[in-house]
Amino acid sequence: MTKIAFIFPGQGSQSVGMGQPFIENDTESKKYYEQADEVLGFSLSKIMLEGPAEELTKTYHAQPALLTTSTMIAKKLLAAGISPGYTAGHSLGEYTALVASNVLSFEDAVLLVHKRGLFMNEAVPAGEGAMAAILGLDKESLTEVTKEVSSKGETVQVANLNCPGQIVISGTAAGVEQASVKAKEAGAKRAIPLVVSGPFHSELMRPAAHKLDDAISSLGLEDAVTPVISNVTANPVSSASEIKNLLVEQLYSPVRWEESVQKMIELGVTVFIECGPGKVLSGLVKKIDRSVTTYCVYDEETLQQVITEIGEVING
Repeated sequence: MTKIAFIFPGQGSQSVGMGQPFIENDTESKKYYEQADEVLGFSLSKIMLEGPAEELTKTYHAQPALLTTSTMIAKKLLAAGISPGYTAGHSLGEYTALVASNVLSFEDAVLLVHKRGLFMNEAVPAGEGAMAAILGLDKESLTEVTKEVSSKGETVQVANLNCPGQIVISGTAAGVEQASVKAKEAGAKRAIPLVVSGPFHSELMRPAAHKLDDAISSLGLEDAVTPVISNVTANPVSSASEIKNLLVEQLYSPVRWEESVQKMIELGVTVFIECGPGKVLSGLVKKIDRSVTTYCVYDEETLQQVITEIGEVING
């Protein structure tokens, strides 16, 4: 039996014009953009559709923008009769997974991730934090490197365990720079600085986590209708109270994406559908296990392809 997972991208996948092919001819899709504008009190949709890119890239714009487009796409798949056995998202994408699993309403989630972006932006002033992708070094060796640098006064730690051979580190600008040099000395092939506005998934995000805790506590989370794979534990979770605690912890903990994908495969998932702009997660899934089927849905053509091909698989 085919078991499907919906997966949702995080920051970095946003692009000007995201979702436009859907909303041009579909009033139902357009409603998500209009609701986001209404909830936030400013025209997020204008930034999403017209840019400029530097405005869309700001973390407090990128987060609600990605959630809006990805939710709209997931709802279109659900309306077409394609239902996931599990949902998962990379960092910010986990919030979209929670909307798809009916833990959070779309309106609550849009406002919450906008606040999350503001909290993250406030926690570490621009330029003081950094992230870098380290290619070709194992987790154990890289963890030793980050511990050595941190012991000398600069905070840096493993932030995203994305796929074999690709791990992201996060911390102070100096800490990430020093760890990048030492990682290459330890055998890493490359160290690529990431264009991000802060040291996400590091201890430097703890001030933001305290504020996020208060913001989530004011909302009514429901138990998940479809289990969500947690970034923090790489295990399925359905309890609203457990989800709330894990979302707070997620801000300063590593995103265990490789383990999350492996867990879903262990649980019987054979088809991964990436809902949202870009193809980043689909690429990571294929690097983790080439035997599974992946789809990316970002426009009408890719949506129809999935509906047709999944329908054929499900119906035999």
